[in-house]
Amino acid sequence: MTNSDSAARATSLLELHRAPELLTVVNVWDVISAKAVAGMDGTRALATASHSIAATLGYEDGENIPVDEMLDMCGRIVKATDLPVSADLEGGYGDAPETIRRAIGLGIVGANIEDQMKPLAEAAAQVEAIMKAAEAEGVPDFVLNARTDAFVKGRDRDPADVLADAVERGKAFLDAGAPVVFVPGPLDEAMVATLVEAYGPQKLTTIGAPGSPSTARLQELGVARVSYGPMTQRVALTALQDAVSAIHRGEGIPEFRNLN
Repeated sequence: MTNSDSAARATSLLELHRAPELLTVVNVWDVISAKAVAGMDGTRALATASHSIAATLGYEDGENIPVDEMLDMCGRIVKATDLPVSADLEGGYGDAPETIRRAIGLGIVGANIEDQMKPLAEAAAQVEAIMKAAEAEGVPDFVLNARTDAFVKGRDRDPADVLADAVERGKAFLDAGAPVVFVPGPLDEAMVATLVEAYGPQKLTTIGAPGSPSTARLQELGVARVSYGPMTQRVALTALQDAVSAIHRGEGIPEFRNLN
């Protein structure tokens, strides 16, 4: 893929985030899952799940997978589709701007990067460095989904204080050049509304989980995107285990679609 191709796909992905219609991305973890999701009506972009890729290759989540192996799978996914692909690259594997530069070389046009609750000035500087690296690679519209781990790491704190941290950190990341901010966690409708008000419409991305506001309500509130992280792989593996149980009961294999 040429730089101009990547730049065009990045612009397309950015426009999907800026549109009033909520962007739903169903996370993938290998080539066959990417093809399965990309082939479904309504899929406009793909996003990888780092936890799922690590599990596929036998690693625990949390940057235990070597960056070369993570990027290799992301590159394979890019080659499997014409859709724009955003990659979950955890905290950047020790050098986030360089990891993003390498990802862009593989055709990745967006990425999640965790702040891991580093000091705010350091985390914001990292966002700025990533966006400068993307521009230097010829992809100025690279869709950095700047993730704050305020809720992920703040489960034992007062939710109001955690929300205030997410507001402060997200606004700093937007000021540093990130087009959108990812706030994973158990967000209720009021929290989502507070974050959208603080960031502006079409600047917040969330993770969908049981009990989360509906996609229709997220769209009404002005959320840019919702993704599903490793939960999509868990759904797939649950279906596999259900099939195994059916086979062991003598019921045979369930009906399936041919994805080839």
